[in-house]
Amino acid sequence: MEVFHAMHEPASLAMLLPEQLHHCAAPALQAVIAQAASIDLLEQTAAFGRWWYHPDSDEMVLSVAAATMLGVAPGWHARLESGFAKVLVDDMLQANAMLRNAHARPVQMEHEFRIFNEGSGLRWLRLKSVPQTMASPIFEGILTDITAAKHAAMRERLSFETTRLFVGADSIDVAVTKVIQLVCENLGWDWGAYWTVEANGLGERKLTLQNFWHGQQETLALFTQDSQSMQVRPGTGLVGQVWQQGEPRWVEGMSGDDDVMRKNSAMQCELRSGYIFPVAYITEEGFRHCPGVLEFYSRLTRQTEAQLPTLSATIGALIAQTAQRLEQQETIRLLAQIDGLTELANRSHFYQILDSTCKRSAANGTVFGLIFIDLDRFKPVNDAFGHEAGNVVLRGFSQRIQALSIPGKLVGRLGGDEFAILYQPDGSATPFNEQLDSLVKQVLHAAQLPFMFNGHEITVSASIGISIYPDNGLTGPELLRGADTAMYRIKKSGRNAVSYFASSTSYSLAVQQSDLAQRLTMETELHQAITDEGLYLEYQPIFAGNGQIHAIEALIRWRRANGDIVRPDTFIPIAEESRLIIQIGNWVVHRACHDLARLHRSGFENLKVHVNMAASEFTSSSLPDELRAIVDKSGIKPHHLCLELTESMLMHQPDHVIPIMSTLRRLGFGISLDDFGMGYSSLAHLKNLPISSMKIDRSFIKGLPQQSEDRAIVRTIIELGRNLRLNVIAEGVETDTQLAFLRQFGDTLIQGFVLSRPQPVEELIRVYGKGLELPLMGNI
Repeated sequence: MEVFHAMHEPASLAMLLPEQLHHCAAPALQAVIAQAASIDLLEQTAAFGRWWYHPDSDEMVLSVAAATMLGVAPGWHARLESGFAKVLVDDMLQANAMLRNAHARPVQMEHEFRIFNEGSGLRWLRLKSVPQTMASPIFEGILTDITAAKHAAMRERLSFETTRLFVGADSIDVAVTKVIQLVCENLGWDWGAYWTVEANGLGERKLTLQNFWHGQQETLALFTQDSQSMQVRPGTGLVGQVWQQGEPRWVEGMSGDDDVMRKNSAMQCELRSGYIFPVAYITEEGFRHCPGVLEFYSRLTRQTEAQLPTLSATIGALIAQTAQRLEQQETIRLLAQIDGLTELANRSHFYQILDSTCKRSAANGTVFGLIFIDLDRFKPVNDAFGHEAGNVVLRGFSQRIQALSIPGKLVGRLGGDEFAILYQPDGSATPFNEQLDSLVKQVLHAAQLPFMFNGHEITVSASIGISIYPDNGLTGPELLRGADTAMYRIKKSGRNAVSYFASSTSYSLAVQQSDLAQRLTMETELHQAITDEGLYLEYQPIFAGNGQIHAIEALIRWRRANGDIVRPDTFIPIAEESRLIIQIGNWVVHRACHDLARLHRSGFENLKVHVNMAASEFTSSSLPDELRAIVDKSGIKPHHLCLELTESMLMHQPDHVIPIMSTLRRLGFGISLDDFGMGYSSLAHLKNLPISSMKIDRSFIKGLPQQSEDRAIVRTIIELGRNLRLNVIAEGVETDTQLAFLRQFGDTLIQGFVLSRPQPVEELIRVYGKGLELPLMGNI
C-alpha cells in the first residue's frame, strides 16, 4: 500500500502566524481558523476532531484533534491533499472525490479511510459531515478514530472464520493456507507461511515450508522461493528458535536482524517487519504439542498497531489441535486395519485390498496370485506350552514373512494360525510361475525354522494353497475359496507342501501339477525356447489370380525338447498373458526379414512377407523405428514387410494404434487388416484406416459356394476392397469349389491348403524354384 506524499507548500503551515493564515485563507474560512487553532476540551473529552472544507477554493481547516488524528499540522491547508497526506492512496482518492463533489450531494457525507504513521502504524478514521446552513459555502464535520472498533470486528471475524475452517477439516493443508490468507487480508500483512517439523530416517528434526500465501505482488515470489529452498534446524534462525523455545518473536528492520536467514530476498521484496509464533497448545496432561510455526511479514512497521499477537495463541492452538486430531484419526484408521498380535493386515483390511485388487486387475487385464497359509501342528503347541507359546510362533512367523525380500506382496492374518499373501508380478522378465515358486519356497522355509520359547525349541510347518486371478475366480471370495480348498487338500495328503487350485483336483507340487501349473511350466519352457531355437517359422504362400506367388505369411511353430510340436493356438495365449509375446514378436520379425532376404537372393524378387502382430506390440510408439532398423539390417525394403493386425485389436485402442499405423505407412510398410468382418467392422473407420490390404475371415470362406449369405458377404467385401483400392486376400481356401467361386474375381488373392500348405523356407525354394508359380496350375 502506497502512502500519499504531500506536495511542498510555499511555507510550513506550522510556521505561519495567525495573521498570515488569515491573509492566505479564503474569507469564508478566516472565521474558523482561530477556532480550529485552539484546543477544544469537548473534542478531547468526546475523542473527535473537527474539520472545515471550502469546495470552491479546495481549502481545508483542521482542528488540533483532527490534525493529530491525520498526522498533519492543524489549521489551514491550501489544498485538500495536504490535509490527507498520510491517508493511503486508494482511500484518499475516494475521500477527495466525495468532498470535491459535496455541492452535488445534498445528503450527509460519511466515509471511512486508513492512514499510516510511523509512530502509530495503520489506523482507521471516519469522516462525517454535519448539517450546514443553506447560505454557507463551507462544509464542516467531525473526524473520529474507529481503529479499536475495526480491530475488534477483525478479530471476531477472523476467529469465527478460523474456527469454521478447522472444525471438521479433513485436510489441514487447505485450512492452514486459507487461514494464512485471512490473516494477511484482514490484518494487513503481505506474506504468511506455515512451517512443519519432520523427522528423517535418522531421527533428525527439521522445519520445512508447508503452506504459504501472499497477494498479487510478483516481487514477493522471490521471498517464497528462498523460503521453500530452506530446511531449518530447531534453534536456528527465527523459525527454529520460535519452535524450540515456544515463544513468539517480533522482527523489525529485517536487514539488520542477525536471526533473519533470508535477508537478501527480504530486502529485495522490501519486507520490513515480521511476527513469528508457535503453532502449539497444552494438552490436558500438561504436555506441549507443537507441530510447527507460523510467520507473517509486512512492508510496513507493524508492532505498535498489529492485532496478530492477540490472535496468535488462538490460531496456533486451533491448528495444533486440528493436526493432532487428524493424526489421531489416521492412527485409529491404521489400528482398525492392523492385527494387534502380528502387526499384519487384519482379515477385514486384507479382504478390502483383495476386492480392490480384483477390480483393478479386471480393468487393466493383469494377473495376481492369492496364497493361503495354514500352520501345521499349531494346536498341539498351544495345548503343550500354552497360548503364549502360540503367540511367539505367530509373531515370529509373521516377522519372517514380512522380512522376505520379494516386492509386490501384501501379507495378512486371517485369524488363528491362518495367513494369506496377495502377490502381484514384480514386472521383471522372470515368469510369474517362477516368482510364485520362489515366494512359496521361502514361506515353507520360514515356517520350518524352529521357534524358541522358554528354552524349548518349537517346530511347525505350513500347508499352502494357491489360486490365480482370473483363472480361479474373479472376486475375492472366489479366490479365497479356491486357495482354501487347495490348502485343505494338502492338509489331507501329508502337509508341508504347496497346492494349486483346480476345479476338480489339486495336486501337490512335489507330486503332480495342476492344469494351471502345467500352463506355468509351459510358460517357462516357452521362455527357454526363445533362446534355445525351439521356435521356427513356416511360410504359407499367398497367390495372385495368375498363379504367381504374391506374398508369403510367416507362421510360428514350436518344437519342444522332446520333439512334440505345440499348436500356436495353445502357446500364443500363454505368451500373451505372460508378456512373452513381445519377445516372440520381435524374434518373428527378425527371422521373417532374414528369410525373405534369402528368398530374394534365390530369385523371388519383390516377394513380400506378412507377419502377424500382437496388440501389445502395435501400441508401442517405438515400433516404426524398430521395424525400420530391422529391414535395413536385413537388406530388404519397408514395402516388402506387411504387418497384419485384427479388427478387434485395432478398435480396442484406436487412439494409440492408428497414429502408429499412419507412421508405418509413411515409411512404406504394408498393413493388412486380418479377419475382416469378425471384429468391430465399421465403414466409417475403415475409410480412414491407413491399410494396404484386408483378409476375408475364413469363417465366410468355409460356406462357399453353398451358403448364399456367405456368397453375398464375400462378394461385398471384395467389391468394397476394390473400391477402396485395397488388396483383398481370401484365407482358408481349402476346396476346389471355393477356389472356383473366387476365380471369378480376378484380382482377389488366394491363401489356403488347396494351393499350398505352410512349409519351411528351404521347401519354398525347392518346390517353386525361380518360377514363382505352382508346379500344376490347371486348378486355377
